[in-house]
Amino acid sequence: MPDQNLAIIVLAAGQGTRMKSSLPKILHEIAGVPLIGHVLATAGQLDAAHTLTVVRHERDRVVEVIEDHFPSAIVVEQDEVPGTGRAVEQAVQALPAGFDGDVLVVSGDVPLLDADTLTGLLAEHRRTGAGATLLSAELDDPTGYGRIVRSADGLLDRIVEQKDASDSERALREINAGVYVFGLAQLRDMLAQVTTANAQGEKYLTDVVGLLRRAGSDVAAVTVSEPWIVAGVNDRAQLSEAAAKLNALIVRGWQLAGVTVIDPATTWIDLKASLAEDVTVHPGTQVKGATSVARGAEIGPDTTLVDCEVGEGAVVKRTDATLSVIGAGASVGPFAYLRPNTVLDAGGKIGTFVETKNSHIGQGSKVPHLSYIGDTEVGVESNVGAGTITANYDGVNKSRTQVGSHVRTGSHNVFVAPVRIGDGAYTGAGTVVRKDVPAGSLAITVAPQRNMAGWVEQNRAGTAAAQAAARAHDGDGETTTQTPTRTSGE
Repeated sequence: MPDQNLAIIVLAAGQGTRMKSSLPKILHEIAGVPLIGHVLATAGQLDAAHTLTVVRHERDRVVEVIEDHFPSAIVVEQDEVPGTGRAVEQAVQALPAGFDGDVLVVSGDVPLLDADTLTGLLAEHRRTGAGATLLSAELDDPTGYGRIVRSADGLLDRIVEQKDASDSERALREINAGVYVFGLAQLRDMLAQVTTANAQGEKYLTDVVGLLRRAGSDVAAVTVSEPWIVAGVNDRAQLSEAAAKLNALIVRGWQLAGVTVIDPATTWIDLKASLAEDVTVHPGTQVKGATSVARGAEIGPDTTLVDCEVGEGAVVKRTDATLSVIGAGASVGPFAYLRPNTVLDAGGKIGTFVETKNSHIGQGSKVPHLSYIGDTEVGVESNVGAGTITANYDGVNKSRTQVGSHVRTGSHNVFVAPVRIGDGAYTGAGTVVRKDVPAGSLAITVAPQRNMAGWVEQNRAGTAAAQAAARAHDGDGETTTQTPTRTSGE
């Protein structure tokens, strides 16, 4: 059941200038999810009666992401008055009439904050009955964070922002994590007293703490066990640090669930990905988006899968694949490029230096090497020879190629779509297929070979080739060698 005495305010109005990015800071991603998406997911686990997000910079782009991750959140637009205090003040004003519970305030740029930490904070606030309770952390380098200033008896006295702090205050290592719980009535009263009389000319939410203390209320600070839990993201260096920490947690989770990760340091797995027991992930691999990998499959090394489905026992090496399906027992790579809407059925093969797009390759069929297969249907147990190209685009329209079952096509073929190669058909090496090939037929491009005697000696006189030819002619004559006809590069 929803906690009817809890409202959550997510602060998402800032520009994030230190990111030096055209993309709003909170929309930068780690583990495949925007920063604010992580925060909203955590907020959702607390099942509050009301969740509000305060926006301003790039409002429309931010709201689109909020609605995608938390459709029921109330969106509040911050006005011209700057500062976190003003943002919370406007969110409080937007709370439904009759609500009189606790207000939890979190920032939209703290992606590693977890629901257990917030639940513990809320429980401590309700246990002590403090006017406010906040999270703090001890940092080796607290630069950029507001400092926790305690009184002589060790109780929290006030919070001083970095730009307003004295040298002695800047030396403090305990920082404000920017996560608070307030009682609504006191919060509303104190916010009305907050001014912009500071170095930034902003209404600081932290000033509420000092006002509460002067009013005789206790303010409690709960120190987190690990500083990374409340680490904010203000620049791209901190973004990469948060991404690395979250990825390490994700990889370890999959290892404990029965996945072999050979080198966690070079393996990246997004939050939405799923891996079954006995999957092996080799070094240099990225499992991105909603990719799913079934039991016993081997992924990597040096492989990137984006929103792909990999079947049981499949092997995918040195491959870049997006929105593709790889069947059970199939083999892909090395050096394969699977573009969207590639489907490789069970036992099939997409081999070395093969690019596929919008194509379905049937069970047990193979495209072993050096080919482009686009807008194509391949039946079962067929082999597409090395160097095959499906010419699917005429400059205006894209057309499909159909290759039947048990087909054997020769090396260096070009299939000029739209064209169909019937079941059991063969094509010779170097064939350009411009019209349908009936089932069981052999298609060849007939062009007689012409040998121009003496051409090298006449046109390349003095070269090593001409000298070699002259020596051959001075002997008993050229030697010819017969070789069997090749139809396939398998």
